[in-house]
Amino acid sequence: MEAHMNCTRCIMDTTDPLIRFDEKGICQYCHVHDELERAYPLNNVGRKKLNEIVEKIKKKGRGKKYDCVIGVSGGTDSTYQLYLAKKLGLRPLVIHLDNGWDSEIATSNIRNATKRLGFDLQTYVIDWEEFKKIQIAFLRASTPDSEIPTDEAIKSILYRVAAQERIKYLINGHSFRTEGKVPVMWSYGDGLYIKSVCRRFGNIKIKTFPNFTLYDFIKYAFVYRIKQIRLLYYFPYQKGEVKKMLSEELKWQDYGGHHYESIYTRFLQGYILPKKFKIDKRKREFSALIRSGQMTRDEALRRIQDEPPLNLNLAASDKDYVIKKLGLTEQEFDAIMSESKKTFLEYPNYLRFIIRFRKPIRFLYRFVSPNSPPLLDENLIKGLKK
Repeated sequence: MEAHMNCTRCIMDTTDPLIRFDEKGICQYCHVHDELERAYPLNNVGRKKLNEIVEKIKKKGRGKKYDCVIGVSGGTDSTYQLYLAKKLGLRPLVIHLDNGWDSEIATSNIRNATKRLGFDLQTYVIDWEEFKKIQIAFLRASTPDSEIPTDEAIKSILYRVAAQERIKYLINGHSFRTEGKVPVMWSYGDGLYIKSVCRRFGNIKIKTFPNFTLYDFIKYAFVYRIKQIRLLYYFPYQKGEVKKMLSEELKWQDYGGHHYESIYTRFLQGYILPKKFKIDKRKREFSALIRSGQMTRDEALRRIQDEPPLNLNLAASDKDYVIKKLGLTEQEFDAIMSESKKTFLEYPNYLRFIIRFRKPIRFLYRFVSPNSPPLLDENLIKGLKK
């Protein structure tokens, strides 16, 4: 078994090649967590900040049917933020992107939550034949970020709808207390990266897929002046308690793992990433729960060692389903799994531009996403340049 150096506080390790540790063996993700805890305290100061943000959202939404846009997947985080939006008196337009991989549980959760909370739901269905080609291209690119097309499409649709409805705020469902920060070498995405992979593997010309380019970012941020807010940063988010509450009040059902409401995401994170890339994304989630006091480090290490990321029977079933749905043969899929591992750095992307102009970009990013962690820090940039 390959030996890895672990953080002495959480369980992140050198399966992230850019991880670094201080003199006490504590990783940078723990330090980012502590900075965010100081910036978003769960006390009167934090509540005051939240109230100010909510009032701004309501003020900008006066005279309109909706005052914010919220994306929903049927998962815990997105459902919980819908619940909180209702409690805060916000009037969101709820958006769901159907990429062809929704589980029955996800569909049921979305329907129950929006109906019981009284929110309008719009579902955008991606052209399956085009999207299928894009997903296969990313599998053949042999990088660990095969879900990036979905992430970028969600972002694109949310901004597009906000612009069309003249809505100034997007509510982002990320919580640093339960999710942590994704290592850039595990998952990186931008519009140029998607275009380059599509050109390289299949010469795919994007026609209807809602990509999100640098031009789109500038247009929506500085012409339409749309801001992104991470609402969950202001709330004590105890995962177990939230799941119980959502189940009782919204008929929400658990789906067995982080982002496992999507069949493809479940298969990617539970089978492809551990088997091909030796990446177990539970380390990121468990580490966040350790930092926020919801799990002990010993329990996290035990679960990583003793429990597979995905039940073996479900993994076999998902494999068969995914291969058939993508139109691949088992031999083609096995060849993809055997292909040498690559990273996004081997394909054209916006990162070099971001690094070169990082100071003005950081300033602008704080304007459009005022409570998000920094895109890149200096030590990470040094690691990427090596």
